[in-house]
Amino acid sequence: MKSFEYTITDEVGIHARPAGILAKKVKEFNSVVTISKDGKSAEAKKLMAVMGLGVKQGQTVTVTVEGADEETAVVEMEKFFKENL
Repeated sequence: MKSFEYTITDEVGIHARPAGILAKKVKEFNSVVTISKDGKSAEAKKLMAVMGLGVKQGQTVTVTVEGADEETAVVEMEKFFKENL
């Protein structure tokens, strides 16, 4: 299992558009990607669950990647977050 923390810089947080792009990106991997904030977590490929976390700008999330391709997936996910969120 690999994980990283990321503080959201997008001015409206994780809203529909980036959550949709995130869900699509996660489906490229065999690993399970989970986003956690304040004790709640959501599987990243589930759009409504991610939006349900209500992540706003300035809040920090923990992204956990677990599975066969976690080494590659965690690098790609961290890059995705920096470029899109």
